[in-house]
Amino acid sequence: MPDGPRAVGAAIAGLADEFATAGIESAAVDARVLVLAAAGLDRLAMLRNPDVRLDLSAEVRLAAYRRRRLAREPVSRILGRRQFWSLDFEVTPDVLDPRPDTETLVEAALSFSRRAGLATKPIRILDLGTGSGAILVSLLHELPAAFGIGVDRSSRALEVARRNAARNGVGLRSAWVLADWCEALAGPFDLIVSNPPYLTTAEIGEAQPEVCGHDPRLSLDGGRDGLAAHRAIVAGWQRLGSPPLLLEVGATQARQVSDLLGKLTLRSPPWEITIVPDLAGKERVVAVLPQLRFL
Repeated sequence: MPDGPRAVGAAIAGLADEFATAGIESAAVDARVLVLAAAGLDRLAMLRNPDVRLDLSAEVRLAAYRRRRLAREPVSRILGRRQFWSLDFEVTPDVLDPRPDTETLVEAALSFSRRAGLATKPIRILDLGTGSGAILVSLLHELPAAFGIGVDRSSRALEVARRNAARNGVGLRSAWVLADWCEALAGPFDLIVSNPPYLTTAEIGEAQPEVCGHDPRLSLDGGRDGLAAHRAIVAGWQRLGSPPLLLEVGATQARQVSDLLGKLTLRSPPWEITIVPDLAGKERVVAVLPQLRFL
């Protein structure tokens, strides 16, 4: 504990150095977020008063945050929340921590909806393996006439998703179903999205400690080759009439998932399989969508 009250800026700089020395890649961002959270400030408040100092209670909170982050607990887990698609989501040990890469899936789904003329229509969206509900809630936030159903195998995850829908103003346009992927579901749906588990069982132990130590194994383990969930989803998707489908995939899996979809006999209208890269250029989403000129 410091001898006297520290300025917030000095606390951020000191913590960032400590995190960087410990090998934490996002050291500066993590330090700023944790110091401001401990002090009960936002970034604008700090900019207005850069000399504001931490009181004793803030220092106590910050010391606890520091210990947890040095133990490689993610900031979102420490604070119990995550910003995703500019919305605020509750994150608990029962759900996957939604990451920026998954915003690629949301953007791809919205892009298709707008190009297909569905953005203002009362469409039905299905989110398989919904977890925190981040994908579905973000889509409903952008598509004001849509209704969404989130499915998960964890009842505790569904409780978190339900709260996230309510806190982001889409609770009345969503429902949450305890099921194993597409089992026990009936359509019709206008759009299906999913970020299924895609690590191989062997890869889980090799993942960053922020991942393997804190995300639920159920949300990570894609089986021996990482594609067990994708196969289950594709089989169920066909039973639901093969509506437009967007799947998040691991960095090396897009071609395999494309091949899996390419072997299917799809109903009219003609379909196209598209691979969408994330901001880092990695193949992140595989989409099977109707060719828009046939809609």
